Amino acid sequence: MGQNMIDVKRRIKSVNSTMQITKAMELVATAKLKRARVKLEASKPYFETIMESIAKIIAHSKGFKHPFVDGRDTKSTLFIVITGDRGLAGGYNSNICKLVEEKIQNKEKVKLIAIGSKGRDYFKRKNYDVVDSYVGVSENPTIEVARLVGNQAVEMFLNHEIDEIYVAYTQFVSTISYEPKALRLLPVVIDESKVKSKMMFEYEPSPEVVLEHLVPQYINSVIYGASIEASASESGSRRVAMESATENAKEMIGELQLVYNRARQASITQEITEIVAGADALN
Repeated sequence: MGQNMIDVKRRIKSVNSTMQITKAMELVATAKLKRARVKLEASKPYFETIMESIAKIIAHSKGFKHPFVDGRDTKSTLFIVITGDRGLAGGYNSNICKLVEEKIQNKEKVKLIAIGSKGRDYFKRKNYDVVDSYVGVSENPTIEVARLVGNQAVEMFLNHEIDEIYVAYTQFVSTISYEPKALRLLPVVIDESKVKSKMMFEYEPSPEVVLEHLVPQYINSVIYGASIEASASESGSRRVAMESATENAKEMIGELQLVYNRARQASITQEITEIVAGADALN
């Protein structure tokens, strides 16, 4: 009985140590989530302005022709996959990887650029063509990395190495809701119904030349925005996972404490019984 009590007490101490770690990780994830949300709100106006400018050019230019807009036979597709560099975030990494696999019909016709080691490792294990990867940046996205990825993707598109580009990331919906999403970047698809106003000026030297400058900026900003959304989603997922782990640890400690108290009570009862029995024997 005594040995059983010692084992239970040791388990309580171990679980309590684990709970302290998960609680600390929860607090860190909460702080990172707050910073990511600030960056997310700050990046939206820039993206929306470029998106509206592109939409206006395409919607109001007659006979418009440009490789960034004109569709072509899809022989090869590039997926820019944004995952995390660390685990302990629930289903965050696996959900986005599964979404990309669902979108892929023929892996022989797909190339990938991975932002985050989890996505890179996942697709390399499955023998996908990962042409490049960027690791150690998932929790702190920068416009510099987004620009490198965007320029590389555009160059591959213009060189006909690929015929369309998607960015796959986890969209931040709320502090407890995150949605894996795949957005097509090229060829550009514009919903003309969302154009807020008419084009009141002309672009020089031509809409095509202006678009040639704007689209790469648009792609870079989308990749940057997607990276920030993914960063917020990762921190949120990790916060939820650590909060759940902390609560589970508390419940486990409560159950172990109950087992310990019962064992202790049984030990005391046994000692009292032995004392009483000894006293009766003396009488």
